[in-house]
Amino acid sequence: MSQREDIKKTYKLYIGGKFPRTESGRYIKWVDANNKGAVNICRGSRKDFRNAMVTARDAFSGWCSRTAYNRSQILYRIGEILEGRRSQFANELILQGSSKKEAGNEINQSIDRLIYYAGWADKYQQIFSRVNPVASSYFNFSYPEPTGVVSALAPNNSSLIGLVSIVAPIIAGGNTVVVLASEEKPLCSITFAEVLHTSDVPGGVVNILTGYRSELLDHFSSHMDVNAIVYCGNESEEIKLIQENAALNVKRPIVYTDENWLSKNVQDPYRILNTLETKTTWHPVGI
Repeated sequence: MSQREDIKKTYKLYIGGKFPRTESGRYIKWVDANNKGAVNICRGSRKDFRNAMVTARDAFSGWCSRTAYNRSQILYRIGEILEGRRSQFANELILQGSSKKEAGNEINQSIDRLIYYAGWADKYQQIFSRVNPVASSYFNFSYPEPTGVVSALAPNNSSLIGLVSIVAPIIAGGNTVVVLASEEKPLCSITFAEVLHTSDVPGGVVNILTGYRSELLDHFSSHMDVNAIVYCGNESEEIKLIQENAALNVKRPIVYTDENWLSKNVQDPYRILNTLETKTTWHPVGI
């Protein structure tokens, strides 16, 4: 009897709740930490990013109108499914250079981070809202609202925990996101997309691209329908480009440099607030 061939996984993009190949037909041959196994990773293009932006914008109105409690439930559900697929993520983390112990720790931290933001999803508004004192016969209220569509560049030196740490607070606040996965460690990003796909996250809320940061950075930061951009890294030229492009339509740039993504110091409700806008309303007293 002939030996059975292994079925190799195809790492595609995740756009609008589907797994398309890149429209350009290009791919990156990714080699594991031991230079043995090789897989093909889609090399996302500008057109892929534009397609993802359209689906993210279409999904925004439905996602931001969900109750905060429902978004909390969905984040918790993502953590549940990730817990059930530990072995698959562990194998991919080990392929990307982690030890078995390190892989287990990263998975634990990723699940805990999702549950952490699930807990905050229906509470941050109480913390960041306020009643403002005014010298007239009006009530004046300020409260946070989602900013819209956020583009994000996940940290290059992290596979799973970095991606989760960026995506979770963005969607907890009611935003939708288009994220470029780690260029160096991309495997867990599409497997995480499979987790999202089998959870209750509506299609288009989270869109995940793989590819070269140098090729896509300008598009992520200059697109006129992006409301905020999250950048993870410490390259001064890249940060300068993002800040200049953000000024084109006054999008908000959020920069995280030299973060230890496994530390609990990088999780707090202010990460949710970073991609929110404060709305102030006036209401006459007695009406």
